[in-house]
Amino acid sequence: MNTPTNIIAAPAIKKDSKLKTEFFRRYFRVVHSLFAVLILIQFLPDKLTTDTYTSYVIWFAAGAELFTLILSALIKKPASLNLFVDIVAFIYGLLIAWTLATAKFNILKASLFPPPGKVFWQFIGDYDKILTNIQSSVGIILQGYLLALAVAVPLGLFLGWSARLGSAATYISKFLGAIPPIVYIPYGIALLPTFRSVSVFVIFLATFWPVLGGTMSGVMNVEKKTIDSAKVLNVNKFTMMFSVILPASLQQIFIGCNQGLTVSFVLLTSAEMIGAQSGLGYYIKNYSDFGDYTRTIVGLIVVGIVIVIISFIFNTIQKYLLRWKT
Repeated sequence: MNTPTNIIAAPAIKKDSKLKTEFFRRYFRVVHSLFAVLILIQFLPDKLTTDTYTSYVIWFAAGAELFTLILSALIKKPASLNLFVDIVAFIYGLLIAWTLATAKFNILKASLFPPPGKVFWQFIGDYDKILTNIQSSVGIILQGYLLALAVAVPLGLFLGWSARLGSAATYISKFLGAIPPIVYIPYGIALLPTFRSVSVFVIFLATFWPVLGGTMSGVMNVEKKTIDSAKVLNVNKFTMMFSVILPASLQQIFIGCNQGLTVSFVLLTSAEMIGAQSGLGYYIKNYSDFGDYTRTIVGLIVVGIVIVIISFIFNTIQKYLLRWKT
């Protein structure tokens, strides 16, 4: 027979068990085992005769692990936490394989594939250069991309609202959008005053056609009952266009914006490799020409990080503006 003390203690025991389970779920994961492996292999003897800068890998891993533990405590959603730790686990796994294949067993050619510690060391040494080149590349992306949005979205709303104009404009935008914007670089160099303005022009073209097509498609596919409901309320044309049609078209518009953003990064890096004197593409091309593959890998990693950060910001904005759909 249960005593009152046992009845009172049972919920406390359950709560304590639940807290322990939650603690283990958050802090005892494969990612932490990979961190331990990454640290331990740094103490294996190096096969390379040159300095492998092992301490830089240890400091990077320690910082990443501390960051992981902090976010493990702060992130509430299990799906978000799983995604984050899986990404960190992939980074640890990549660093383990990279370290073993270079510094520890010298499987890969050292001149082409430097050990990770040397890459981290070079990143710190070139921090000022990298920051300057990031500012140049991101500035060009923002100028061309935002200018394209400012032109393509209103024009797409206008063309898509007219069934006749929209049908014709759809085929025209598909034709012109199929032409790679990079082929316009020679004309841009001949007509525009600076290479930066040429790059902005190329980004503008890369973004304009996908966004225009997505906007027109979104407008032409707005449900008729939505438009009829607005007409019943006797709204004016401006309100109809920007308070009814635009929100209803946002999902298709963002599809075009995503396409434009992806192509813009590829084209910007390509354009900077052709004739620029700054930017991440220039950084990679300049040092690869001199056979400095440590800096080349640094540039590739930085490009990836910048793209991921900008894409994350863009997706956050998209989720916020489309929150009503969920």
